[in-house]
Amino acid sequence: MSFKFDQVPNRRNPQRSNKWNYYPKDVLPMWVADMDFPAPKPILATLHKAVDHGVLGYELPSQALKETVAARMDKLYRWKVKPEAVVAVTGIVSGFTVAARAFASPERGVLIQTPVYNEFHEVKNNLGIPQLDAPLIQKVTGNILSYEIDWAVFETQARKAGMFLLCNPHNPLGIIFSRKDLLKMAEICIANDVLIVSDEIHSELLLDDNKHTPLAKLSTEIANHTITLIAPSKTFNVPGLFCGFAIVPNQELRERYEKEVHHMRLHVSSMGLFAAQAAFSGRCDGWLEELREYLSANRDFLVNYLAEYLPEVRVTFPSATYLAWLDFSKLIESGRITGTPFQYFLENAKVAFSDGKIFGAGYENFVRLNFGCPRATLEKGLERVRKSLA
Repeated sequence: MSFKFDQVPNRRNPQRSNKWNYYPKDVLPMWVADMDFPAPKPILATLHKAVDHGVLGYELPSQALKETVAARMDKLYRWKVKPEAVVAVTGIVSGFTVAARAFASPERGVLIQTPVYNEFHEVKNNLGIPQLDAPLIQKVTGNILSYEIDWAVFETQARKAGMFLLCNPHNPLGIIFSRKDLLKMAEICIANDVLIVSDEIHSELLLDDNKHTPLAKLSTEIANHTITLIAPSKTFNVPGLFCGFAIVPNQELRERYEKEVHHMRLHVSSMGLFAAQAAFSGRCDGWLEELREYLSANRDFLVNYLAEYLPEVRVTFPSATYLAWLDFSKLIESGRITGTPFQYFLENAKVAFSDGKIFGAGYENFVRLNFGCPRATLEKGLERVRKSLA
């Protein structure tokens, strides 16, 4: 590899990295979804150029940037998006919060598929809008977890919803939903007049040779009922710049959405806009190709390690993202782990995962592991876990 993903800068103080400084210094962080790799050089060069210019004033999303986002969709998916359909937002979380404020209500809440990204669960708390859960069905083959849609529950909940918040690729499960499943979910939502908001922030973090298709690309009718959320932040590891995009082909929906963005005063920083232009220009694609290979190998290392040394632990085999979902139920049932695995490993292994309970009710025996790190860091974390159970 020409990009050295095994060599990363020190992220401890004084940089104040949330990931590396939230817990005490003896704790290895494998939790929040940001990678330890430096951003690609074209992005860094663009930011250096902006700083060297010396004037850091207000910036609006340019027509050129909207055209770049639209061109990226065409290049990756042959999805024809008009530049005027692109709306800049301060990130995916603010993006779906805007949608919930504009289109959901106390009478018709937000439908989600648990276990799912913890910020999805905050919509009900922040806006007082009911949350409608459609839990995914868990399957186990050996020590590998997989999940599928419970269609009866999904359809029942959709009848009560005003908005469906889809996560595809899925966080924390790493699922890329099939075309068949996407079509059926969209069909049910359209039949029940449910707006679809599709969080596709991990759509470029594909492992192996897996492919992603935006839900809105499947048909004009689906596009007219869908708001697609994307960002360069996860793919190119610039989450701290807070820049994302809502793609809203339906003009009426877009006008309502933009009105709410303006109402909430969601102004994207100039640095975020500059970085997005560089990220989606294509100049970082060589870096991204090698990153995917490295992450795929990290996933394989993780799954093989658990199979050899901790076969009681069940784990997903993600098709996308740098996130794995681990089930420690057997070790809890046998008494080898007391309390939740999150707390147990934080105290006994000095490893910080994401606590499973934040992804939905009933997932206290699970943790989410971030393998977007050097292989040595991943191995070190797994060794700490194994030794704490010995």
